[in-house]
Formats: sequence, C-alpha cells, structure tokens
Amino acid sequence: MVADTKVKKSLPQGIGRFTRGWILFFSVTTIILIIGILAFIYESQMGMTVTGMRDIGTQGGATWGLYVVMVEYFIGVSLAGLVLVAFANVFDVMSLRPISRLATLLTAVSLTVGLLAVVIDLGSPIRGIINMFLYVRPQSAFFGTFTLVAAGVLLTSLVFLFLNGRRDAMLLVEMDPSRQWFYRFWASGYRDTDAEWERHRRVIFWLSILVGPLVVIALSTEGLVFGIQVGRPGWFGALQGPDFIVLAAASGLANLIVLSAIVRKVLDTGTSLIGPIVFKWLGGLLLAASAAVLYFQIVELFTLLYATPGAERQLADALIRGPYAWIFWLGLVLLVFGLVVLVVQAARGTWGVTPLVIAAVAISTSAVAERYLTVIPSQTHGMMLPYEPGYYFPTWVEFAVVAGLFAFGALVIGIFMKVFPIIPLKRRPKQEVLADA
Repeated sequence: MVADTKVKKSLPQGIGRFTRGWILFFSVTTIILIIGILAFIYESQMGMTVTGMRDIGTQGGATWGLYVVMVEYFIGVSLAGLVLVAFANVFDVMSLRPISRLATLLTAVSLTVGLLAVVIDLGSPIRGIINMFLYVRPQSAFFGTFTLVAAGVLLTSLVFLFLNGRRDAMLLVEMDPSRQWFYRFWASGYRDTDAEWERHRRVIFWLSILVGPLVVIALSTEGLVFGIQVGRPGWFGALQGPDFIVLAAASGLANLIVLSAIVRKVLDTGTSLIGPIVFKWLGGLLLAASAAVLYFQIVELFTLLYATPGAERQLADALIRGPYAWIFWLGLVLLVFGLVVLVVQAARGTWGVTPLVIAAVAISTSAVAERYLTVIPSQTHGMMLPYEPGYYFPTWVEFAVVAGLFAFGALVIGIFMKVFPIIPLKRRPKQEVLADA
C-alpha cells in the first residue's frame, strides 16, 4: 500500500491526486449534472410543454429552442479543435504540440455533448432514434450533417486521441501498477522505436489531410439545414455555410484558450508545459477568426436591412429594436470588445494569458448569442403566413438540462486529467528505449 502511494505521487501532471480544489470541482459539477438529469426526467414525464417551445404559427412559438442552439454551438466548438490539431500536424507546428491532446479531447467531448443535445431535443429519444433508421432520407441536409459529424468527425477525433496517447500509455505502465491494465490496453504493444514513431507520424499526417475537407463539408451541410429553407426569413442564403465555419473557428479557439489557461493554472508545472508561444498562436488565430465573424455579421446585417421585403424587414426589426435586440447588441458588443482586446495584444506583441481569457470568454458568449439569433427569431418573426409574431424564451427545465450538459463535459475532461496526462509527455531518448527493449 505504501509502495502504491509512492508510485502515485511520482505520476506526472497530478494523475491520481485529488486536492480540495478538485474535490470541490467534482462535487459541484456532479450536483449540476444530477439536477440536469432530474430536469430531463421531469421533461420526459410531463412532455415538451414544460419547455418554452411551442408550435410555430398556431401557438406563436418556436419548435427549435435552446437545445438546438446548444447543438450548433457544441458542434462548432468541437470541429475547431480538430482542425487546429490537423493544422499543427500537417505544417509541423511544434509550438502547438502541448495542447494537441487537450484540443482533441475538447473535440470528442464537445461533439458528444452536442449529439446528446440532439437526442434531448427529440422529446422522445428512443422513438426518434428508431424513426431515424426507419425513415432516413440520405439526400437530406440533416442526414449529411449528423452522419458526417457523428460517424466521421467523432471517429476521427477518437483515432487522433488514441494514437496521440499510445506512447504516454507505454511510459505509464511501470509508473502506476493500479491502472496497469488500462495503460497496457491503450499502448497496445507500442515500444516507441523509430519505426513506430515514423509510422505514427505518417498515419496522423494523412489523417490530418482528410480532416480539413471533412470538417468543411460537415459545417457547410449544417449551415444548409438553415440556408436551404426558402420560406424562412433570415435563413435562406448562401452565407449560412461559410458563417457556420468562421463562427465555429472563433468559438472553438475561444474555448481552447480558456481550457489551456485552466490547465496551465491547475498543473504544478503548467507554466513550463504550456508556454507563452502557445497562447500567441491561439490569440493570433482567434483574432483572425473573430474578425471574419464580425465581417460576416456586418454583411448579413446590411443585406437584411437593404431593400428587403416585408417578412425580412419584420425579422430585422425584431433583431435590432424588438424582443431580440438585447441579445443582438450584447453579442455584437462582446464580439467587438473581444476583438479590440486581441488587437491591442497583437499591437503590443505581448499575449498575456489573462487578457486572452477575457477576450475568449467574451467571444464565446457572443457565439452563443449569435447561434441563438440564428435559430430562434426566424421561427417567431417574419413568417410568410397570416400569423401574428410569436415568442420564445427557455424555461428553468431547459436551462437546467443545458447546465447539466456543460457539467457533463467538464466532468469528462476533469476525470481524464486524473487518469492520463492532458499534455503529451516528452519523448524518451533513444538509448533508454533500446535499453528497455
């Protein structure tokens, strides 16, 4: 027992060690998750009437609500992390290597949470899943989005995570006898020879090459779910696909900056493991993505206001001075604020972690607002049918379920950090590998 304790204390990056802060984190997130599960059970028993969603037109509401907003948000966050890892592998950007596993984990977790939000939005998940197999239409944009996202991107992220961790799992086999079976399973016979290292590099390189088109197609198809609906003001348009791509990049990078800062703070040696160069890369990329988001929003706003028919004008009024104005202006102000902070950082040439986190939180919140305005207003205002404007606002049930989704994602990442290094370990010298063999 004493020997096991000594071994666990020598494990890198705090694996197996639970401080008061970690216990508090796990306790709070678990409570929030339980509340979310109870809220979902209550919703399942009482029906969707306990949410703020109502039929469009006849009941003056929206059939797509906060759950769909979170679907769009989480899927965007997930794909950005995977693209960043692919970019670093293709162009051999060693500066981004410390956060490669964190970015891949963020992809897998965010995508899982996004798909859970899809299931929750079905109201009757089991019946919805059965009907999907019975009545699936491959030509539908919905089918393209969720088959590419669920089957393609999720599988790719898990393969990345597996390959990225094999070497570290091999190193941990002798360090932690209590979880030796887990690390042996993950290592799968990996010995860290030059031949294996080169084979891994080639596989990851070509996999990274395939990620770019896959993500672009997935996000574009997701945008087409809205963009090809002709009778819905504010949705029909060619900008939906590109807009989904740039907003996904901004929200994903913003979340990755916040997570990297948290990991850097939590780990005892985090400052040396995630250095300033990482935040310089992330800050520069977030600056470019946020500028693109602002450009798209300005173009969309001017198009919406210029010589638009009555339905589009009604939607524009609802966004600018109507019931959604506070969300619209708050999101725009947060985006501009975050962009200004990033520009100042770039002008000074010093990418401070705290200003970057502040900018990232502002931009991520703005992305949630943008997704909300993408999904909701077009269902309640500007309908091309003789109905009065509708109204939608989430109930406590929806907020509780969504909070539970966030808590679930945080728990998965937290648990992962307690059983496996969140930052790749340094490669052992060749002499040590040969000696072990």
